[in-house]
Formats: sequence, structure tokens, C-alpha cells
Amino acid sequence: MRVFLTGATGFIGSHLIPELRAAGHQVIGLARSDASASALTRAGIEVHRGSLEAPDSLLAGVAQADAVIHTAFDHDFSRFVENCQKDSRVIAALGSALKGSSRPLIITSGTGMGDPGHGELAVEQVFNPAHPNPRIASELAGNALLEQGVDVRVLRLPQVHDTRRQGLISYYISLCREKGSAAYIGEGVNSWSAAHVTDVARLYRLALENGSRGERYHAVAEQAVTSRAIADVVSAGLGVPVVSLAATDEQAYFGWFSTFATLDLRASGDWTQQRLGWQPVGPSLTDDLRAMDYSA
Repeated sequence: MRVFLTGATGFIGSHLIPELRAAGHQVIGLARSDASASALTRAGIEVHRGSLEAPDSLLAGVAQADAVIHTAFDHDFSRFVENCQKDSRVIAALGSALKGSSRPLIITSGTGMGDPGHGELAVEQVFNPAHPNPRIASELAGNALLEQGVDVRVLRLPQVHDTRRQGLISYYISLCREKGSAAYIGEGVNSWSAAHVTDVARLYRLALENGSRGERYHAVAEQAVTSRAIADVVSAGLGVPVVSLAATDEQAYFGWFSTFATLDLRASGDWTQQRLGWQPVGPSLTDDLRAMDYSA
């Protein structure tokens, strides 16, 4: 298939390109800058110039493709609500160009959207349109397209990692470096799910090749890595002490990041693994954190 890929030079997209090409697919990569376009050209990838800020600029890329995979997202988390709304507009635009066809659109969300509440694991079968997480905007946009007959499939991400990046935990590491300590709240039992970036890239391909309209997939290799375990590894890497914070002190330490630091994002990927035959094999989150170069 010819696949139009947004986020082609991003963390996940750059791993997804070789995964798709090795399986015989052609890739049209979205480039939002001259540097991105040059990088894709050097890699032998067809380039489409466009911008998330101008969703209509993506439509010509969709027109050339048999399928669309949308991994691009503005990761300025200090503007998280606005960026989630922007993602909703991009998804609506991508879907508008696919109406009346059987061409699939794979969009990206977070595992938190499958949280049933009451401390249970987030699962693929749960979709709560009233979920308070602003990222629900992406799935609401996808749902609207489903109702219009578009083949939308949702890939929900945990903390995606290697030794260079670890999702929200990359921001946590920067904060620990700035504060001179690695903090967690209370007993540090709130947990995040995780998966290695190469496993995640393979799941996008499997969702493209073997997925079905309306299904939601969890890219979860590890269901629950505690904030205390993360803090212990980061403290060793940075050479700073581990500290437990009272809930009343979290805002002073974490600032805008406190919203994320207090979350419990446990999630299951069991159904996804069975449904698509996905078997994660990459390193664990803590293994990658231990292998990081903290001097960089």
C-alpha cells in the first residue's frame, strides 16, 4: 500500500518508516519544514509538504495514498488542551478526504482513554466520551468519522521509550535535573504503562494490515511501572537523591507537570496482543532508563 504518514520524522514515525518499507509498503511522509523534507528525501521517502496548523494542506497527501497513519502531535504539554483540539481538527480534515472510500485512517490516542475507573486497568473495549483527559478530543473526532462511514482505527499509546526518549518521563527527567532530586508522591504507587518504540512501530503496521474499522488497540508491553521505580532509576542516573512528596507539595515541585505526575495510567494490551498477534520484545522502560546517557 501507499501510506501517507504524518509525523514521519518524529520519534515514532522515524521508526515506523523502515517497518512499513520492510513489509513492502510505500511511504509518503509529511514534512512541515525544509529540514524534515531534506531528511525524508535523503531516506528515499516521497515528501508531501504541509502543516498541522493548516489541516487542508494535508489533503493532497491523503489523495495520493491507500491508507493514512496519523502519528504527528504537538508535544508542548504546557499547551496540552490547545494541542489536543488542534489534533481533533487534523483528524477531521484527514477523514474528510477518505469519506466514501474503504481506505483506513489510523489515529493516535492515549491508553488513558480506556480507563474504566475504580483503579482498574485501562482496556481497549472502553471508550468514555465524557473522559476528562483533553486527549479525548482525538477519539471524539475519530468517532464522528466512524459515524460517517470512514474506516477509523485507534492506536492508544502508553509511555513510548528507548534510551533517548520516554514520553512524559523525558519531561520528568528534565525536571529532576533542574530540582536536584527525583521525586514521587506519597508511596509512589501510581503507575504508567509502557512499550519500546520499535514494538509500537510494529503494532501500527499490524493495525494497518490486519486491523478492522472501529477497533482500538493498546500498545502496552508493561501494564504498570510505578512512579517510585522510575524515580529510583532516574535518581541513580542523575546522581540525585530520591524524595517522597506530600500531596500538598506536588505543585511546588512539579508545576504544570503535576497534572501528569499524579496520574495512574495502568493499562492492558492483552486483547491487542491476541487480536493482532503482537508480541512485544523490546527492552523494558527501566532498562532503557538505566542505559541512558544522563550527561547529555
